[in-house]
Amino acid sequence: MASTANVSTYLSTQKKTTNKELASEWTTIEDLYNEKLWNELTIKLIKFIRHESLQDEDSLLQLYQNFISSFEMKINPYGLVEILEVVVEHIADKKEAVAFLEKLKDKVKICDEAIWYTQVLQGNIYLTNLNDLEATKKIIEELREVLEEAGNVTPVHGKYYLLASQYYRRVGQHSDYYRCGLQFLGCSLEDYPKEEWSQQAFFLGLAALLGDGVYNIGELLAHPILESLKGTENEWVVELLKAFNFGDIEKFNSMKPVWSKIPDLAAKEIKLRQKISLLCLMEMTFKRSAIQRAITFEDIAKETQLPIKEVELLVMKALAQGLVRGEIDEVAGLVNMSWVQPRVLDRKQIANMATTLDVWMQSITSMEKLMELRAADILTN
Repeated sequence: MASTANVSTYLSTQKKTTNKELASEWTTIEDLYNEKLWNELTIKLIKFIRHESLQDEDSLLQLYQNFISSFEMKINPYGLVEILEVVVEHIADKKEAVAFLEKLKDKVKICDEAIWYTQVLQGNIYLTNLNDLEATKKIIEELREVLEEAGNVTPVHGKYYLLASQYYRRVGQHSDYYRCGLQFLGCSLEDYPKEEWSQQAFFLGLAALLGDGVYNIGELLAHPILESLKGTENEWVVELLKAFNFGDIEKFNSMKPVWSKIPDLAAKEIKLRQKISLLCLMEMTFKRSAIQRAITFEDIAKETQLPIKEVELLVMKALAQGLVRGEIDEVAGLVNMSWVQPRVLDRKQIANMATTLDVWMQSITSMEKLMELRAADILTN
């Protein structure tokens, strides 16, 4: 820890060796330090430490060792991590950077959020700089349960979901990447650079298509980040997502010359056809009223463009995955559906649901009138 005399010497030197504008900044920082206004000093340093004149390892370490270390135990622990994040970013030896963060954890242990923040920073170094996937995975798994039980969304949640999504994309776990990517956007969309929106939207679109168990595609379609794909070479992804959301197999087939140019999609064509067939079955069930849920194998085969002998297997897969509920009548060659998994709906699907509700209400009204007439007959007899 730097002594008071060393701090004064360091601050005086900085004021003399910098330009007039920067000298003024150092004077303000010195005044806040001398007056022990720790909160104001923390806020000032969070911004000041990113000044272009400080962006090298030696300058930042000097700032920490000769100044910040003298009061680091007196300021807000989370604020301290925000300040030292910049120092860590510029430490060339990334193993030393991890060790620096490990020591920092002991200094901020009174604040859970600060500890989580340092763990996320370590995870970023393991993933991006050291390519240590096992260490990254360990941090993600340690933090997952803790953050899910936090009770409210903290500033660390967005940072964690970004780390987790980057890890899952690196290892090819599409469904986990999709889940964490959406959670990240839900926490940190306003802070996410606009110039990176289109790339993130493209990756999320691919993950929605390729991810096992991802059938709620409407959740992504409703997200404003997809707007960033308009006018780009990847705008077709939005149309393909819509085709999947509606189970539109004809649209999927017509777009094959486009989507097959993406190696990951071309390699998983059979899997994609299985998914869109399941979504087609879900959409067929959703569009029908409660009294018209008996769907013949022939109708399913026609909509899904599958051979009729494969229809029963398709329905069994949908039942096994909890996408629909119902019973198969092999003798009659039909499926009696009773439920379809809830999904985020677009305007067209909501309009269809409204029409279904109108029909339902008309049926109820007709039944009420019939009961009134029959009741009158009973009472008069």
